[in-house]
Amino acid sequence: MQKKNSTKNITQNKKARHDYAVLENIEAGIELTGTEVKSCRAGGMSLSDAYARVENGQMFLVGANIAAYEQGNRNNHQPRRDRRLLLHKRQITRLKRNIEAKGLTLIPLSVFFNERGRIKVDLGLCRGKNVHDKRESIKERDDKREIARAMR
Repeated sequence: MQKKNSTKNITQNKKARHDYAVLENIEAGIELTGTEVKSCRAGGMSLSDAYARVENGQMFLVGANIAAYEQGNRNNHQPRRDRRLLLHKRQITRLKRNIEAKGLTLIPLSVFFNERGRIKVDLGLCRGKNVHDKRESIKERDDKREIARAMR
């Protein structure tokens, strides 16, 4: 009997795949408070202009916006605070080396609930695209669409 891979997508960073070439994907946990989790379940999260950075041996998600929970009281969370990402120490050191040596960046591609109901962040180790690369990827996508139409 196969285990069903059921993940519920919360949000995606659609602009990231357009602006960056993704070299590697990393799945990381994220440390959230109670009202942040409830707001994520309601779909109130945005990853535009978000990135990850290493600080004092820990990884942080910077610039992600989790909207304030509507039924929250005065103990509601701050929408744009830095949130700690949960990774193994050797993963963090390897990513830090890649970021510093090769000039790469860590961009959150999507946020989702895994099979166990935990919120996970799909990070991409990315290299920035220039204008020529963006045009080329748009042309490839259009060519694939034309081929699919011709096959039907």
